[in-house]
Amino acid sequence: MSLVRGHTVRSASIRVALAATGVVAVAYLLVAIAVVVITSQNLTGQIDASLRDTLAHVFQGPGGPNGGGGAGGGPYHPPTRDEPFNAPFIVWTIQAGGDVMSTDSSAVLPTAYYGVTSPVTVTIGGTTVRIAGQDTPDGDHVVVGQTMDSVSQAVSTYIVAEIGIAPALLLIVFLGAVTIGRRVAEPIERARERQMAFTADASHELRTPLSVIEAHTSLALAQNRSDAWYRSAFQRVDNESRRMRRLLDDMLWLARFDVATGQPHAEPIDVGVLAAQTVDRFGIVAERRTLALTARAAPGSNVITVPPEWLDRLLGVLLDNACKYAPPGGSVVVTVASEGGRVMLTVDDSGPGIPADEREHIFDRFHRATDRTSGAGLGLAIGDAIVRATNGRWKIGTSPAGGASVSVSWPRSLGGPSGARETSESAAAALPGVAGGSAPSAAIPGTPARSD
Repeated sequence: MSLVRGHTVRSASIRVALAATGVVAVAYLLVAIAVVVITSQNLTGQIDASLRDTLAHVFQGPGGPNGGGGAGGGPYHPPTRDEPFNAPFIVWTIQAGGDVMSTDSSAVLPTAYYGVTSPVTVTIGGTTVRIAGQDTPDGDHVVVGQTMDSVSQAVSTYIVAEIGIAPALLLIVFLGAVTIGRRVAEPIERARERQMAFTADASHELRTPLSVIEAHTSLALAQNRSDAWYRSAFQRVDNESRRMRRLLDDMLWLARFDVATGQPHAEPIDVGVLAAQTVDRFGIVAERRTLALTARAAPGSNVITVPPEWLDRLLGVLLDNACKYAPPGGSVVVTVASEGGRVMLTVDDSGPGIPADEREHIFDRFHRATDRTSGAGLGLAIGDAIVRATNGRWKIGTSPAGGASVSVSWPRSLGGPSGARETSESAAAALPGVAGGSAPSAAIPGTPARSD
């Protein structure tokens, strides 16, 4: 089962990781493209600003703002081939007569761009160049260009870096998603398997009483029987119906507990008082099995804050379990005591006890170490659900009589109802079978090994 579960969790986590990695890859690609586009636009904008500055410099003459003319009011003196202008800039002067002067004779400006003004990108001699132009007062037109090599180099650097980072980033995302996916999927898979096991076990438990009922009804209808036979058959059908009812009640309680979003209203409860009341309720069970059922509550505050119905259900489970496995003439002792800041409830019996190798499984649903009892193995599962939901702690050991000792402790409430101690003492003193009382009755043959 663990191998199957591990394979299922691993496959699911890998599928989730691949999906997550795919999403991250698409997002990374979009971001990478956006970075390249924005970088290219920014660098191109810087080149355009350089072109405008260069044009302004070209038009500085003897009468201009810096002592020159040109656009500022003086003659324009175009640069010559012998005196190139501020490389890597290229300056073309398109004269009114159609002649073209350039600072670089190898750079031939296409005719279509002789009148360019706004910055555009062109290809000249296999080189990408950004150009812009402006008219002169003499009727000429000046075009200034700058290569886009810096932009290409920057974009190439970004692309190489992004390609280099992508595999490492996607690998980290994949491994991280696999790890997180396994951690998230394992509890879900365990819950699914637990639900499937619960359904299978419940079907098995229900099939047995149904088979018994079906067999008896079939035999009863097959031929006439004696009154004694019919009485015996109806008694067996009644027993199996009651067993099914108890099983369905427990299953319904667990199902409601599993889907509950919160716990019922919690209030201060004196564990000693509730334990005495539960012992009183089980007095008839102890009497029928000739058990000595006693309850002892230590003086002081034994108040905890829990839902009353949950605590009552837990006490019922523990006492029913103890009375079920204690031998005829044996004993069951319920003790309530305070230990530091916690209140501890202990149920000791004189039964066979719980083997050490079974203690870690006794809270599993439908777990029984033996089939010699009529329980379905849900009692302690219900008790464990209550203890965990109320911040309790289990302690499983051996009782002084050699049987099982089952203890649960909870944080003690700082305050409790007034008179809690007196209420506990008066209730314990008034109940039959408490503080050492017992009542003889008919014994039940056999002492089963302890499980549920």
